[in-house]
Amino acid sequence: MTAVFAALAVVAAMLVRYAGSVVPFSLMPLIAMLAGGLLGPRLGAISMVVYILLGLIGVPVFASPPFGGPAYVLQPTFGFLPGFAGCAYVTGLLLSNRAGSGFSRYFLSMTAGIVVYYLVGLPYLYAILTFYLGKTVSVAQVLTLGFTPFIALDLVKAAMAAILAKAVYRRLKAYGLSTSPRPD
Repeated sequence: MTAVFAALAVVAAMLVRYAGSVVPFSLMPLIAMLAGGLLGPRLGAISMVVYILLGLIGVPVFASPPFGGPAYVLQPTFGFLPGFAGCAYVTGLLLSNRAGSGFSRYFLSMTAGIVVYYLVGLPYLYAILTFYLGKTVSVAQVLTLGFTPFIALDLVKAAMAAILAKAVYRRLKAYGLSTSPRPD
């Protein structure tokens, strides 16, 4: 299942690549939240790390040019990728004990994951723009570039991930299958 979520991350990145740069929409946050919610903290984070490593060794799996290779760490948005691994970990950790979990607990866990990837991605965006590309940007400009256009859709994705993860958990429980990922 870890490999499946790494593959889903590749597909999510490819959808953005072929949708054009006009559409500021990515399914990567949804995949990261589902990975954590369904696989648990360790395996969810590992699935995102596998995706990142595939790209860094040169497989063209990232959403924007150069699509892969070690030089991708110099892209302003690269910081969101490790943030997705952190998102999966935190989401999985918060959902590791699902006894009596309702939608609100799932949604708040997914929202905590969103906070994590913004806490990693936005400072990285600022650092690359300022120190590597030499552009003078303020914190407000970074928020305008990397937060404001995306947060509403990310909250919708958190609700979708909460609904999907809860439904899968409930379905597995109904069939008597192992439903609770180890808190690793």
